[in-house]
Amino acid sequence: MRALTAIVVLALAAAVVPARPAAAEVARIEAGNRISENLPEIPPDLIESLNRYQNTRGASFQGWLDDGSILIGTRFGDTAQVHRVERPLGAREQVTFYREPVRGVAIRPGGHGPGFLFSKDTGGDEFFQLHFFDLSTRRAVQLTEGRPGGGKVRNEGVRWSGDGRRLAWSSTLRNGTDTDVWVRDLDGEPRLLLQEGGAWNAHDFSPDGGRLLVSRFVSIEETRPGEVDLATGKLTPLPVAGGRAAVTGLQYAKDGRGIYYISDEGAEFLRLRRRDTMTGDVAVVSLEVPWNVTGFAQSRDGTRLAYVTNEDGISVLRVVRVADLALEPLPALPIGQVGGLEFSPDGNRLALSLNTATSPADVYVVDLAAGEVERWTRSEVGGLDTGAFVAPTLIRYESFDGRSIPAFYYRPAGVPADQRLPVVVSIHGGPESQALPVFNPAFQYLLRELQVAVLVPNVRGSSGYGKTWLQLDNGFLRKDSVRDIGALLDWIAIQPGLDPERVGVTGGSYGGYMVLAAMVDYGDRIRAGVDIVGISSFRTFLENTEDYRRDLRRAEYGDERDPAMRAFHDEIAPLNNAHRITKPLFVAQGFNDPRVPWTEAEQIVRAVRGGGGEVWFLMFKDEGHGFAKKPNADYFGAAQVQFWRKHLLGG
Repeated sequence: MRALTAIVVLALAAAVVPARPAAAEVARIEAGNRISENLPEIPPDLIESLNRYQNTRGASFQGWLDDGSILIGTRFGDTAQVHRVERPLGAREQVTFYREPVRGVAIRPGGHGPGFLFSKDTGGDEFFQLHFFDLSTRRAVQLTEGRPGGGKVRNEGVRWSGDGRRLAWSSTLRNGTDTDVWVRDLDGEPRLLLQEGGAWNAHDFSPDGGRLLVSRFVSIEETRPGEVDLATGKLTPLPVAGGRAAVTGLQYAKDGRGIYYISDEGAEFLRLRRRDTMTGDVAVVSLEVPWNVTGFAQSRDGTRLAYVTNEDGISVLRVVRVADLALEPLPALPIGQVGGLEFSPDGNRLALSLNTATSPADVYVVDLAAGEVERWTRSEVGGLDTGAFVAPTLIRYESFDGRSIPAFYYRPAGVPADQRLPVVVSIHGGPESQALPVFNPAFQYLLRELQVAVLVPNVRGSSGYGKTWLQLDNGFLRKDSVRDIGALLDWIAIQPGLDPERVGVTGGSYGGYMVLAAMVDYGDRIRAGVDIVGISSFRTFLENTEDYRRDLRRAEYGDERDPAMRAFHDEIAPLNNAHRITKPLFVAQGFNDPRVPWTEAEQIVRAVRGGGGEVWFLMFKDEGHGFAKKPNADYFGAAQVQFWRKHLLGG
């Protein structure tokens, strides 16, 4: 009877939905690596106005060399490459020159001569291969390759032994599905060390070089740490209080008598802890603040420890003396996001990357003895006036169940508070991620050039707010996070300075799913949407994502092999509700995307267009999960602004 009632209701609903005209035939245009459908010509004036915003760049700290210089990652051509800087604000010497971005830099320790490991994929496919770059000879050697017969292999997470002779990393070489741990001497042959099944990562070699800390990632809520004897290959699990917790950042203490790690054992938030390897006793090292520890670093002599907490989206740096955990005084840093911590070889300075809402990432060095901060890089902002960049305000709004949802609210400067502005809601991916107030030139363009406000929510399921918040969208709770967007639309409607008739939504990856789902459920209150590498059906996504990722994603989204979950996935899929997407949609995709395959984009485009909806479509054949090459990113950025100009601003 319940099924019959549902059929009758659906039939009645279908009877009152006005039919939309069938979609006209849309031409597919290929220009080099770019495929587009229904995209208009980009006006020259728009390209000109975007030029300076698209020529901003940042710099990220990659590590200290023994001579006191540093390596950074930055882009001076089309992709991010490795550069060397000898002194504060010194000239940047480019070291690598590749068409593909260089990632995962790890400098060789042990005084063997300057060199570093790095990884590089092809066209954004994320099947990374490892390379060693010798800074003395300026030559690079590839260390890994695909499987015999042409199978693709993903290699990542390289760790050096303290003497710089051996390295460990994770690889899918064995079967393409499981991520095993491999080791090798730099000049030797690779050896499979750990093949337990699942997604394993190498973390740190013991000071004596005989053991390796490893972990199996099950989900963002569960990690299984262990220690491997390098001679025998024996894996010894490390105890986890309560049997299940998130554990990350495993490192041996420099004295060899402890293990540092970050975990949420018995707590709502991630804390920095130290386990005594002799007694097994665990002590909490970080302060008892109700926020996550996001990273830490030890000085080479083990006397100092630096760690960062993420406090409501802002990084807070602390340095302690290991002997008594006393805090050391620190000079003031700009308010923003801190990453890439590493002590200098002598332990007296601490290098880091720092990104703020109004300036791109740059490298700073804290002199602990002098109590001073030196800026080592000053990245370009296209000649724009940085003083006119807008920082957001942190707001909170109430959702359907009374929960308070945090969001960052950007509003153009100099606009009266009661002037109703169009607004773009930007939804982060993950979903186990967090939107942070970092520099975003696309936001600044919307604010300064188009007078568009921007809202960036951290809906339930986001990281950074404790493990309870993280679990609120899992499995059958998926649509609750979409309802948080509905509540944000309610909030917009009562703001005197926002126009509820001109709201656009944009997001990438899981954020792309959220865009599509919001357009299905709240299409009457959304004027247009931009879906970037987004999921259009969890069932087809899980069936087609790369093998090494599938079980990890099932832990978050639910297992599509279970009939009840499969039915739920089908029920909530934007693909199966595409007839309800009646407002203009822009779908952008990378053809080599290993996470969200290009088929997710193609099928939602066909479905929406088949129901008479207007869809712009853009795909790059040399990109993956996002757009890493500057010409592609620039073209997409211009097309997206053109989309907003037409469909959000009305001209």
